Amino acid sequence: MAITAATKTSDFSGFIPAEIASPIFERAARQSVVMQLAPQEPLSFQGKSIPVVTGRPVAGWVDEGAKKPATQGTMTLASLTPKKLAAIVVTSMEVVRANPGGYATSLREQLAEAFAIAFDYATLHNLGGDGTGTGPFTTSLSSTTKSVELGGSTQATGGIYKDLTDAAQEVINDRDASGRRYRFTGTALDASAEMPIRAAVDTTGRPLWVDLPMDAEAAGLSARGQLLGRPSYIGDGVADPNDHVRGFVGDWTMARWGVVGGINYDVSDQATVTINGSLVSLWEQNLVAVRAEAEYGFVVADADAFCQLRNDSGS
Repeated sequence: MAITAATKTSDFSGFIPAEIASPIFERAARQSVVMQLAPQEPLSFQGKSIPVVTGRPVAGWVDEGAKKPATQGTMTLASLTPKKLAAIVVTSMEVVRANPGGYATSLREQLAEAFAIAFDYATLHNLGGDGTGTGPFTTSLSSTTKSVELGGSTQATGGIYKDLTDAAQEVINDRDASGRRYRFTGTALDASAEMPIRAAVDTTGRPLWVDLPMDAEAAGLSARGQLLGRPSYIGDGVADPNDHVRGFVGDWTMARWGVVGGINYDVSDQATVTINGSLVSLWEQNLVAVRAEAEYGFVVADADAFCQLRNDSGS
């Protein structure tokens, strides 16, 4: 009788044990620039509605015995809805034999990087994990109407220092729905902008970028520092695929992200996996598939709380 489908009698699956799940999620969070700058919200499978203040009470001065003014505040709801992010990595059985019982840990960096970059592509540019298509979230920073050319100012007029302050001013000049001005709380930069930023100085010749302490795993993580006295991060996946957008300056308190539980983890050596457009039997070819998935949510109350740092000139 011909084989029509692979069986899964020896498959095993479940949530990653804490000693493995923690470093995977930790790496994903620390490599994602958005996860480091935007506050995190606890998130359930049902999602969450976040109140957004659209109007605030106003007090007025009155004379003694005079009628007091009536006022009210208004709110709306922003939805933080979880969306699934997944990846499958296929490796040979020889790799398993070389590292029995611990081969999943060899994939941590690959899975963490894939999750982090996909999350940043979606939240910053409304793109899929490979930089094409559209992202899963209803809001993203890409819809901001504000932008500044990074490298657009001459050195005589302040150079990149002026570009960054102009971008921060674009944010501060605007107000939220309740009338309060946005704040400049941090900067996200793509790795392609790291060297120009490190080479830039302010009007007195001091470097703009100030490194902050990193842990022992710094080489594999996004760079952490300060720009204009605010927390700033440099990492892959911040730029759009055309490299026109190199970063974002903004009020990161206007964005929220969350993750549902841990990372669900499955391993199989008998399932079938689509490789290069065709279904491949893992058992027939002595392969092992490692599948990781998680559910993330993201919402931005107003994309105009952010300003794009662009490089349209290609300089």
